[in-house]
Amino acid sequence: MKFLRIGPLGAERPAVLDDGGTLLDLSAITPDIDGAFLSGSGVDRARAALNAGDLRPVADLDTTAFGERVGAPVATPGKLIGIGLNYTDHAAQTGAEPPVEPVVFIKPSDTIVGPDDDVLIPRGSGKTDHEVELAVVIGRTARYLENLGAAADAIAGYAIANDVTEREFQLERGGQWDKGKSCETFTPLGPWLVTPDEVDDVAALGLRLRVNGAPVQDGTTKNMIFGVHHIVWYLSQFMALRPGDVVITGTPAGVAMGSPDRSFLRPGDVMELEVDGLGRQRQRLVAA
Repeated sequence: MKFLRIGPLGAERPAVLDDGGTLLDLSAITPDIDGAFLSGSGVDRARAALNAGDLRPVADLDTTAFGERVGAPVATPGKLIGIGLNYTDHAAQTGAEPPVEPVVFIKPSDTIVGPDDDVLIPRGSGKTDHEVELAVVIGRTARYLENLGAAADAIAGYAIANDVTEREFQLERGGQWDKGKSCETFTPLGPWLVTPDEVDDVAALGLRLRVNGAPVQDGTTKNMIFGVHHIVWYLSQFMALRPGDVVITGTPAGVAMGSPDRSFLRPGDVMELEVDGLGRQRQRLVAA
């Protein structure tokens, strides 16, 4: 299933896309797509209502036809966890040694915005960068998981994320990475939360990003150093993952950092992202 949320910021409504690309209202099933919905009977009830033809159509698949904003596909995650340097080509591009264990950082969950919302370039920024990533949404509490199978069972679905990063704040201003990852609007998410049964092979998804129409990132999850299930298992040894939490799993090569012939993002630039089977995003850069 493909779940999404539409409407103004803070007033989004839950919806689902059927196989024919029709947008259907889920308001009769749940008030929102959140941890309670994902961890309880919500997904099963939504599937049953969809199969029975009980859901009211809203609009067509084309997001421009919705007539309103598309929000992030999961509401108010408790945690937003990032994994750094997780693609072999990205590590090589940036001159970093591939990590022997996942590099973990935390982003504030309020950096999450909709897939087509504007991204704010922070005041004083000269090195704002893009990172197309596969996002994992947790569907049940995961703590001290025993194996990768248990990790797979804890996943509610997948989405596209843009882990926007200010490189000077991240690497040149002292401390850890958080300053470069935490600026408002720095995690566009969506448009859909796609359940695992609709993803043929999470270890073989293409990820692409364009800036002003020019291709800059074109990678595949085959190049992940640590796979999705390993990441969820690993994180559960250090923290409890709760329903609705989001994990972003790293980016392939092609970021502006490490590309001497490319400039960083500027106001007026447009980013376009896509991941196989997970939809597309488009963001305009504006000054904060």
